[in-house]
Amino acid sequence: MSLIGNIIVGLVALLHVYILILEMFLWEKPAGLKAFRQTKESAAATKVLAANQGLYNGFLAAGLFWGLSLGSAGHDVKVFFLACVLLAGLYGAATASKKILYIQALPALLGLILLNVA
Repeated sequence: MSLIGNIIVGLVALLHVYILILEMFLWEKPAGLKAFRQTKESAAATKVLAANQGLYNGFLAAGLFWGLSLGSAGHDVKVFFLACVLLAGLYGAATASKKILYIQALPALLGLILLNVA
């Protein structure tokens, strides 16, 4: 279970790197517009906010990669950052889009379960 848990942690980290790229660099490009269902006008008006949000997603990814790099000693680090991702996903699902529940919160919850079963 530990290996599968770490694979999930890695996938969640990669997802947050992808979100960072979308929010910081592709927000006003077709990929960003499509991913976040934005118009060009609304994307232009929120570009700075999205970049800031992208940076936070990068910190989540960095924390998860850090936990993975520590091996078994990184368990608590991985749990902390997965909990942060889970809470952010629940908040996003409640306030922005229900899709966030499935894309962000559930993978984090699965990772938490697998890490704690191992």
